[in-house]
Amino acid sequence: MLRMSKIKLRWRSRWSAFLFDAACIPIAWMGAYWLRFNLGHIPNDILVEGTKFLPWVFTIQVMAFYVFGLYRGVWRFASLPDLSRIIKAILVGGFVLITVLFLSTRLENIPRSVFPLYSMGLLILLGGARFGFRWLKDNKGLFQETEEKVLIVGAGTAGEAIARDLLRSFPALRPVVFLDDDPKKIGRDIHGIPVLGGIQRIEKIAKKYKIDRILVAIPSANAAKMRRIISYCEITKRPIQTLPGVGDLINGKLSVQSLREISLEDLLGRDPIQLEKRLIEKAIENKIICVTGGAGSIGSELCRQILKFQPQKLIILDHSEYNIFQLQREFEKGFPNKIADIIFYLADITDNNELDYLFTEYKPQVVFHAAAYKHVPILEPQIRAAIKNNILGTYRLAEKAKSYGVEKFVLVSTDKAVNPSNIMGASKRVAEMVCQYFNLLGDTNYITVRFGNVLGSRGSVVEIFKQQLLQGGPITVTHPDVTRYFMTISEAAQLILQAFSQGAGGELFVLDMGESVNITYLAEQIIRLAGKKPIEEIDIVYSGLRPGEKLHEELFHDQEPSLPTQNSKIMQAKARMLPADFSHKIIHLFDNLVDAKTENLTESMLSFLEDGAKNMTQVVLL
Repeated sequence: MLRMSKIKLRWRSRWSAFLFDAACIPIAWMGAYWLRFNLGHIPNDILVEGTKFLPWVFTIQVMAFYVFGLYRGVWRFASLPDLSRIIKAILVGGFVLITVLFLSTRLENIPRSVFPLYSMGLLILLGGARFGFRWLKDNKGLFQETEEKVLIVGAGTAGEAIARDLLRSFPALRPVVFLDDDPKKIGRDIHGIPVLGGIQRIEKIAKKYKIDRILVAIPSANAAKMRRIISYCEITKRPIQTLPGVGDLINGKLSVQSLREISLEDLLGRDPIQLEKRLIEKAIENKIICVTGGAGSIGSELCRQILKFQPQKLIILDHSEYNIFQLQREFEKGFPNKIADIIFYLADITDNNELDYLFTEYKPQVVFHAAAYKHVPILEPQIRAAIKNNILGTYRLAEKAKSYGVEKFVLVSTDKAVNPSNIMGASKRVAEMVCQYFNLLGDTNYITVRFGNVLGSRGSVVEIFKQQLLQGGPITVTHPDVTRYFMTISEAAQLILQAFSQGAGGELFVLDMGESVNITYLAEQIIRLAGKKPIEEIDIVYSGLRPGEKLHEELFHDQEPSLPTQNSKIMQAKARMLPADFSHKIIHLFDNLVDAKTENLTESMLSFLEDGAKNMTQVVLL
């Protein structure tokens, strides 16, 4: 019924348009005579002749209207193609009319000037009606008192599209001014909306024009530019919205529906990643892939990305039953056609027998090792857990990869492994050394990918800040000057896949983390994005650095010079190699430590840390 009503409405609109156009034909024809005689009296004989030919004019012109499809368009969206059809219909109709009248009357008693005047008059009537109707629809907000005045930051393609969409379909939001730093655009008008200056004028313009809302329409802006724009916008205390980044809009249409609230990713993210998808697809397609820690933050995103490249089978290994359960539910909805090729495997990477069964039964060809304990304050007193999971777990998994002929093994590491000052970082540095060690022993290619913090990961500082904000504050920061590197989970996963596809074995890749971010600034932005004022409404408290924490993280060791790769977002550290027998002895020593009695573990570990040639600090700094 709804479909039938829409069809009836469409045909009713077309008939209305046709009747209007038909009425315009005699008006334009007789109006041409009136104009020919200078708006005065038309001689009777000429008037009679003109009236006699009116049926010919009407018939020929209506046929031209039909042939050139004047009723395909909708007046509400009248545009240049519609004007082009009208001009063609009038010109062709006029030519046919002159030909017919010439053959029948030799154009006696018909002033020659009538024809161009008729064509011009008909064009004005038909085109003027259509574009006038569109203008009224687009600007009906001008007559509404409840409208919001909008300032658009960015007078480029995106800004123009948003302004056009607002004028066309959102009368409650009226764009009144553009701001753009490009001097070539300043002083121009876009859809009748002036471009009044650079972004630094936001506060002044917002007051002058009584702006109610600010729309940032620069999807190509990097994080630094977004931070600058938002810093100006925040002073106005007006609501701010923006468009997704270029990467999100490649396959989409720019419209008001694309607008969303400002997010941390806008302020901390970077330029879109250009992946070599064919290289990744070649490395993954029809392969059996295993992801350890596959239900965690990084691991689950890796799985989502891997599934896009058509693996033969994906084994998602994790020791958390709840996380696997949640991910299984998500994938059943998100990847219904691939769920049969996904194995959700509940296991511990330190379980030697379970690993043997997994590699024997499923024969993975590629292993992404993302399973790790990662929270610095928790691991600092939990030495046994850190060694067992991060070091011995990596060793046993890497050993199985070698024994069962895995093609590639990718270790997901951390910037805390550089000059480690805590148990977590030291354990991950040793895990890196394990991969370097095994890469020398067989045909399996071992690759390490190192990067910093990811936004939105479970237990990350961002999640902690958001929880504290929900509780009404205060937000706790360890130190006013503490900084960290951040990237989005999606970006990290994509770059891991890129590094994996281009690695040949033995590489230590370091992801480009951009500029480090001051954590106090991060806390302030989270507060502002929630519509609150830092200090005034939500306090920020400094608690002091926790045991093992650094003020600033590093991505490279002094003895790890960075080398460029084929991808500008991925660098390669010149790995520091250790003698194979030395690496084996280290692992054996750690194995003995884990088997020690709990009450003696801390004492044994401390003794180990102070033991000259076996000094762990010395080892991880080598």
